Amino acid sequence: MISTRTIESIRADFPLLQRTQGKNPYIYFDNAATTQKPRSVLDAARVYYETLNSNVHRGVHMLSQQATDAFEESRRVIQRFIHAKEDREVIFTKGTTNGINIVAHGFSRAILKPGDEVLISGMEHHSNIVPWQMACEYTGAVLKVIPLNDRGEIIYEEFLKLLTPRVKILAVVQVSNALGTVNPVKEMIADAHRLGIPVLVDGAQSTQHLRVDVQDLDADFFVFSGHKVFAATGFGILYGRAEWLDKLPPYEGGGEMIKEVTFEKTTYNELPFKFEAGTPHIEGALSLAEAIRYIEGLGIDFIAARETELLSYATESLAQIPEVIPVGTAAHKASVLSFNIRNAHHLDVGTLLDKQGIAVRTGHHCAQPLMQRFGIPGTVRASFAFYNTTAEIDAFHQALVRSIGMLV
Repeated sequence: MISTRTIESIRADFPLLQRTQGKNPYIYFDNAATTQKPRSVLDAARVYYETLNSNVHRGVHMLSQQATDAFEESRRVIQRFIHAKEDREVIFTKGTTNGINIVAHGFSRAILKPGDEVLISGMEHHSNIVPWQMACEYTGAVLKVIPLNDRGEIIYEEFLKLLTPRVKILAVVQVSNALGTVNPVKEMIADAHRLGIPVLVDGAQSTQHLRVDVQDLDADFFVFSGHKVFAATGFGILYGRAEWLDKLPPYEGGGEMIKEVTFEKTTYNELPFKFEAGTPHIEGALSLAEAIRYIEGLGIDFIAARETELLSYATESLAQIPEVIPVGTAAHKASVLSFNIRNAHHLDVGTLLDKQGIAVRTGHHCAQPLMQRFGIPGTVRASFAFYNTTAEIDAFHQALVRSIGMLV
């Protein structure tokens, strides 16, 4: 489906986009950190608390049953959106980081042994580095890293060399949060599977930009966060093949994840509840389902095409500024532009842009090893969503030129 709505009418759905700073519209180019929320998503949380507020799965009264129905319907909406085979393969989490930790914990308890290897790429977010380091420290396994070229792309020949029977899991980001690089994860999964190696895909930066089909990818695990997909913070999804989720032990113990508890032994619940201990983030699930309905109303193909246009326009715009040093020039990118200004610190650039009403991200973007690979402390990152405009990019260009004039 391709949206026939105007960008102006779409922008009107997002209350925060109506903000101003002084006399000028506020320009939000920090979508890789978190996306803005349409009014329908904001309303979903409010309506839940006003009409359905009750715990799920545990009550026989009307409110609990209605809340449970809405909660589990959200799981089915998400299942259809990522094309999971079964709704029990959709685990509700606190976010991408939590989802990766669940898998890493399970592998450290049930799979990894001394001398085994965990394979990641050189562009991973800290959330797909640190949990695997912890798993390796606990088990005696070894963390291996796929190197990158100067454009910020995986060196595929080196990846294939590292792909050996010693590797017990490949964990790789689909879209780099710091560079925008889109990795060839479908091909990487196929190559890994030829050796019987399972694959976790970090979809935190891809789910809002690209069509995600976990069955077509053939991913064993896929994780993403609601707040990057126009929904609530503190909520996310771990997709896992049922056969893999059945193999892994629970990450947390408590209510909901049990069938029977005695002081001698606990029997764990079936999927997905085995990994959902405690009272869940109910309004988070409802908000993500509503955000998915909003995305489907616009059409993911419309979103992808729109963001490709914005990225191309912004890339050409920045190329006209001699002082701009781009960081990450992969042939296939999502709508992220990272750069530095010659003889200026990225934090100073971001601060001056903020004074002019433009929100960008500065720093290492939770990817310090990647910054070390490029020999820099950090970058300025402008990241776009479908609701951004070329007029905003023009204003960004002008503000950047003014900032350079003050710094260089």
